[in-house]
Amino acid sequence: MPKLNQIIAVEKGVKSKSLQELTQAHHDVQKPALLAGISRTYQPKDEEGEQLPPESTRVQVKAEDVLRATAGTLTRLFDVTATKDWANRSAAADVVVDGNVLLAQVPVPYLLFLEKQLTDLHTFVRKLPVLDASESWNLDPSTDSWKTDAVRTIRTKKVPRNHVKAEATEKHPAQVEVYYEDVPVGYWTTVKFSGALPARRVNELLDRVEKLQQAVKFAREEANSAEVTDQRVGDAVFGYLFR
Repeated sequence: MPKLNQIIAVEKGVKSKSLQELTQAHHDVQKPALLAGISRTYQPKDEEGEQLPPESTRVQVKAEDVLRATAGTLTRLFDVTATKDWANRSAAADVVVDGNVLLAQVPVPYLLFLEKQLTDLHTFVRKLPVLDASESWNLDPSTDSWKTDAVRTIRTKKVPRNHVKAEATEKHPAQVEVYYEDVPVGYWTTVKFSGALPARRVNELLDRVEKLQQAVKFAREEANSAEVTDQRVGDAVFGYLFR
């Protein structure tokens, strides 16, 4: 008795072959020249007339033959797909994480859904914002966010000063150069806040997602190892359609 994973393994090839043969059959019956044949002979009006050889063209494609071949091709596809889908109704397995059953007897279609969702979640978690590692962060209960320690910095103001390069004389005024000096005028106390996550937290989340991904894959493999019963639906379908 075949197993579900064996049916899944051959389904893609059967589907591809069926599509190829169905496409070829469709093209063949759309060519009138392949469906047409002719046979003709020539008889001169009198015995002394020119004798010409008979001409004939055989029918290369018969629609009924195409129908039978198409039914045979698609019957295999219908049977394989039916066997898989019938088996998927009962094939199930537990999703086990760290030795504990997280989800019990999950059917294969839902396991496939979980795999897709977890792939998207992994991308989402991997791109979560992370706190700047160059700062020291502490959780602030009052704002429910992360904050740094207060940093005090000096605020300065540029104040013009005069530098006398040459004193005034009776003949020349004093030579004075203006320059600016940074003079402390106050203090800034800065606290940074952030809604990002510590790198440790992001790594923990990624680890959980990856563990669950592995558990779902193992469960799917286990479910797909279930034995299946071959379904024979193609004969019934095409026995009705092409009779």
